[in-house]
Amino acid sequence: MSRFSEKKFERSFFEREVTLVGRELLGAYVHRRLGDTELIGRIVETEAYHHSDPASHSYRGMTERNKIMFGEAGFAYVYFTYGMHYCANVVTGFIGGAEAILLRALEPINGIEEMLQRRKKARTEKDLLSGPGKLCEAFGITRDQNGTDLITSDDLFLTTGKLTKAEKVGVTTRVGITVGVEKEWRFFIKNNPFVSKGKPSV
Repeated sequence: MSRFSEKKFERSFFEREVTLVGRELLGAYVHRRLGDTELIGRIVETEAYHHSDPASHSYRGMTERNKIMFGEAGFAYVYFTYGMHYCANVVTGFIGGAEAILLRALEPINGIEEMLQRRKKARTEKDLLSGPGKLCEAFGITRDQNGTDLITSDDLFLTTGKLTKAEKVGVTTRVGITVGVEKEWRFFIKNNPFVSKGKPSV
């Protein structure tokens, strides 16, 4: 039996409030097809960003950089940050809502050797996808994937997945921001070894 799901999401799953989607994406899968290789990671950590949130890229309105956030749900919003890392997000809500889920960490499931080749700094599998920049590097996600329809694409897409009975959801404030710091919009699988090491970590 496969360790991962092959069922893609309906768009209606993403056409909901951003924190609800962020929580319910835990346990789902990210698929990336590169040639004959399919990389797969299980989502273990997310963060929510809303247009009313000063930490969100959409807070000050639409720009060329963030316009994907203002579009239809289920699309990838990929941006470059700190002059060195790409970060991948999933747009939620409805057109004009400008909200998205940041994929913060994945558990490597398939194509691990290829991921390790792309992330030469990774010491172990636990460090391979434990951060938004790390997972983009390992999955070969760049601005070229910005605007990808994660429901219809065959190169980058999401499939359904659930938490096990033993897995519990942790909720904390978000990592690495200086505004909107009070919002508890970070969701992760408790005690999962693949969650990022950012603070808060409990």
